[in-house]
Amino acid sequence: MNILLISLLACLVVALPSASAQKVKWCVKSQNEMNKCQFLATKSPELECHLRSSVTECMTSIKTGDADAITVDGEHVYQAGLRNYELRPIIAEKYVDECCHAVAVVKSDTKFSINDLKEKTSCHSCYQWPGGWNIPIGRLVAENKLPWDGPDDMPLEKAVSKLFSSSCIPGISKALYPHLCQACQGDCSCSPKEEYYMDGGAFQCLKSGHGQVAFMCHDAVPSSERQNYQLLCMDGSRRSVEEYKDCYLAKEPPHAVISRKDADSHNIYKVLQQIPASDLFSSAAFGGKDLMFSDSATELIELPKSMDSFLYQKEDYYEAMHSLGAGNPPAPRQDGKIEWCTISHAEQQKCDNLQIASMECRRASSVEECFKKIMRKEADALAVDGGQVYIAGKCGLVPVMVEQYTQESCNHGGEASSYYVVAVVRKGSGVTWNSLKGKKSCHTGLNRNAGWKVPDSAICGQTPGCTLYNFFSKGCAPGADPQSNMCELCKGSVKAVGEESKCKASSEEIYYGYDGAFRCLAEKTGEVAFIKHTIAGDYTDGKGPGWAKDLKSEDFELICPESPDTTVKHNEFGKCNLAKVPAHAVITREDARNDVVNVLKQAQLNSELFKSEGERNLLFSDSTKCLQETTQPLKEFLTQKYIDMIERTYATAQGAPDLVKACTISLCP
Repeated sequence: MNILLISLLACLVVALPSASAQKVKWCVKSQNEMNKCQFLATKSPELECHLRSSVTECMTSIKTGDADAITVDGEHVYQAGLRNYELRPIIAEKYVDECCHAVAVVKSDTKFSINDLKEKTSCHSCYQWPGGWNIPIGRLVAENKLPWDGPDDMPLEKAVSKLFSSSCIPGISKALYPHLCQACQGDCSCSPKEEYYMDGGAFQCLKSGHGQVAFMCHDAVPSSERQNYQLLCMDGSRRSVEEYKDCYLAKEPPHAVISRKDADSHNIYKVLQQIPASDLFSSAAFGGKDLMFSDSATELIELPKSMDSFLYQKEDYYEAMHSLGAGNPPAPRQDGKIEWCTISHAEQQKCDNLQIASMECRRASSVEECFKKIMRKEADALAVDGGQVYIAGKCGLVPVMVEQYTQESCNHGGEASSYYVVAVVRKGSGVTWNSLKGKKSCHTGLNRNAGWKVPDSAICGQTPGCTLYNFFSKGCAPGADPQSNMCELCKGSVKAVGEESKCKASSEEIYYGYDGAFRCLAEKTGEVAFIKHTIAGDYTDGKGPGWAKDLKSEDFELICPESPDTTVKHNEFGKCNLAKVPAHAVITREDARNDVVNVLKQAQLNSELFKSEGERNLLFSDSTKCLQETTQPLKEFLTQKYIDMIERTYATAQGAPDLVKACTISLCP
């Protein structure tokens, strides 16, 4: 009996943490919010309510794990993404009305542009409001149209008062900045006591002639009067009020739920989904407005796991928020230097050892993280395969140089490089194309060209419900969900058990990339490897690294749909392959194109650029003979046929990669 009781108690102790782990600790910042939260908890028992004094206190509690989530506005989404918090948006509010496009409105009979605001009079909806202050002032600072070197120089408000001859900025301190209340017709508060408060007031301030430019949301100009007004665009031009989508300062992002990067965001979403929308988006019964969520919201949208504050807010808004705290950005680099993004210790070491004067090296944890750094201008370039070029293109990046694998084409020009994707098996294993289902597989990486996209297309095609996850029994596809069968065969760096590098999409995982996938096959961990056609020959007969020194090329063969029941020699890839795909390319931002191309043209004169020590294919493919510039648009570079293949695999498999979803999601039309 005692043994049974002790066993039962032990089970309860084990069970308790897992039950409490499903709780969502919601952070509220007022007693009214606490009352609403406790009511919502009766609809969704997993919801817990934790009271803090402010949004900032809540963000600190979420960072430390004392709370899990809170809904915040765009400004706080930005702050939450900074290093002192490192939180991310996980759920977005959706509204019936359009998001606020912050605009600069002027009368049609005036002639000045956004570059001529000095000594003009200005009207603003309210101090520290998105449309009237945060976005317009942040953008003017970011674009150097409002001189301000940051808080150490002077308060931002003082810099604004130096730009405009007078203003009406309701809510600003009249005692400290009387100049910025001079155009107001009341007490300069952001309240009905000030005639020119909110968007409607800012428009009336402009209409009455107390201001020459009004900063507000696009929909504040009455439709019957729009012909009398125009918008100032950031490029110095003007547009009609109806053309606000082509002439705005930035869009205010929807309010978002923020949490830690490692939080179970889907569980938080599920807990909220248990509550009727009529309860989530209603505050009147609790003595307030917009408690926990905006009353104007209609539903909640779960965000991709790759979403961060930069992708959520888009570049214009993000840079406006940054400039509000930091001041004018440094002048663009004139020295032509670039920053190369590396994804492993070995790549960083090679990059540093190259000692290219005009190239600095920046470390990231993965290709995806490199893309994000390049978008944020924290790095400039890296070389990736065609599948990753597609993802980069969806995030606004462009291919600028291509690896060329034929010396003759380097010397005399010619057809752009490409390569075959092949399925390699061990000779005598009995594995054929027709017997592939249920076998163990080795992949260069999730969403990589040879390792994932092409085999996915060749194996699953348009078969509903087919994915590489359920086609193979287990595999190693670095970058896949660590809990999935596609990480089961991965080994990490083999330095420690259970280490973080297992299944990581970088060379810290020994089965990552071409050499890793081939090694996975050669070590008999997997039964088929999806790689580039040259790999089997390059890593055998004494040509490979230490782990491959005893491998013989004759021990490896190819399988393909054209020979479903047989195998062919590894060097017969021309007749037995899965696809011919574009070569790897260097991607960057359009604004960095010239610098990246110029640096690489000079750098490839160094014979070490395409050599790797210790590991293979560091920074570039080792088989690269030269880099050739490309000015082709993304569609031409990848070809429509290849793009169709990629998108077909998305349609039949698990959807587009998370980063593509994060870059293309439309929350604010």
